[in-house]
Amino acid sequence: MVSTLKLTKIQIPNSDSDVISLDASSGNVTLNKTLGGTSITVQGEGTATTNLQQGLSKLFVKFSGDGTTVNASFNTGSITDSGTGYHRVNFTNNMSEVHYVTHSTTAHNYGASNNGWSSGVASDNGTNGMTTSTVQLSHGNSGGSNADPTAVHVSLDGDLA
Repeated sequence: MVSTLKLTKIQIPNSDSDVISLDASSGNVTLNKTLGGTSITVQGEGTATTNLQQGLSKLFVKFSGDGTTVNASFNTGSITDSGTGYHRVNFTNNMSEVHYVTHSTTAHNYGASNNGWSSGVASDNGTNGMTTSTVQLSHGNSGGSNADPTAVHVSLDGDLA
């Protein structure tokens, strides 16, 4: 026999705090983590589980490489054009430390003579160019020169402060 349980909230006994709230009109499900727990664990494929907070990207941004026009973003305060081939991404919410992971790629004109591009953290030791509130990026073409690509795509993984 199949049963159906219809509800809009699940609460902890003797508490007015919602653990899970369901909004039928929008379809949104809200998980409240502030009830004394430290994580929300989700079971993925098979029996593997993941910590939801650590599994989420903490920042993403797509912006023009020849200026500072932001096309799409999350947790990005602003972009600073630091010169040809250099951009600084300024965060809205800080990271907890400088050892977060930065993913940076570029889009460029495939008809150009220098088709090989690179983009990464402007650092000589892996953390220079990284603070808890910004990351400095460097972009270059296959000729070895710093250059502004058509677009820059960035995401960060790690813990927020």
